[in-house]
Amino acid sequence: MVCLTFYRVLFFELLLVSYALALNRAASNIRSIYLFKDVMKSDTTSLKTSGFNTVVIFGVGILGNGDIMYYSNTPGSEDILAASNGTYVGGDSLATKIQSFKTGTTGINRVEISMNSQHVKDLMANPGPGASTPLYRNFVALKTAWGLDAVNNDDESLYDVGSTVKFAQMLGQIGYKYTIAPYTNSGFWVSLIRQANTGLTDPNLLLDRVYLQCYDGGAGNNPAGWANTLGLKVVPLVWVTNDSKPSQGTTVAQARSKFTGWSSAGGVAGGGYWNDYDIEKNGLSYSQYGDVLVSIFK
Repeated sequence: MVCLTFYRVLFFELLLVSYALALNRAASNIRSIYLFKDVMKSDTTSLKTSGFNTVVIFGVGILGNGDIMYYSNTPGSEDILAASNGTYVGGDSLATKIQSFKTGTTGINRVEISMNSQHVKDLMANPGPGASTPLYRNFVALKTAWGLDAVNNDDESLYDVGSTVKFAQMLGQIGYKYTIAPYTNSGFWVSLIRQANTGLTDPNLLLDRVYLQCYDGGAGNNPAGWANTLGLKVVPLVWVTNDSKPSQGTTVAQARSKFTGWSSAGGVAGGGYWNDYDIEKNGLSYSQYGDVLVSIFK
């Protein structure tokens, strides 16, 4: 009996160690890219085969009545009402396109949408985050139609902890993960993480990823310092070579140098780029930028 109990305990201890190691690996190989270009016009094949495992679709927004819009951000494209009154209304072509990121020959296993906090505070106050509200039902419909895994918060102005926590927890009830993209105001993000993840531990964190902006307003950010402050590893983002703010652009060689240094310093869970639109507009290489991430964040 004693020997049997010993081996059972040893077996479960080994399982826990293996599980912990798997979690550590999973938390250290995030290779992300933000999709600023209309996904109907982006090079989906290159996105799926260049080493990225996470795409974050930028330009999704909430209207005052709880409807959800997809803003194309691309010349020649039109904004699309994606969900209204609890029903997906964005069209089959768009849904099929977004679902395709995770099907066929692909390295992508996570698709997120990114939005700011417009109307979140008002909607959390009235009618609230309940399951019968239009906003809740619309996010259910969108998750089903697009096969989404997470919602990314790109708040750069409101910074209201209470309503943001309610919104994140509402999304968690639906089955989403919640992620953030800070560049400043670390105190707000610390409060949000603590309250959103109260009582939760890996791998059940609701707020499970931090995409740290390390360009433009966040150009001086130190990922290791932010990770220490937030209590979560971060995924530093750099802006690829671009003609909008050339001084903030990062070549492939510069990206390799930055990510290598940040990885060595610790506190990072991977790396990522802003954005696909500039890669395609400027004739850059998805595979070269992706290879940087693959070589460092395996």
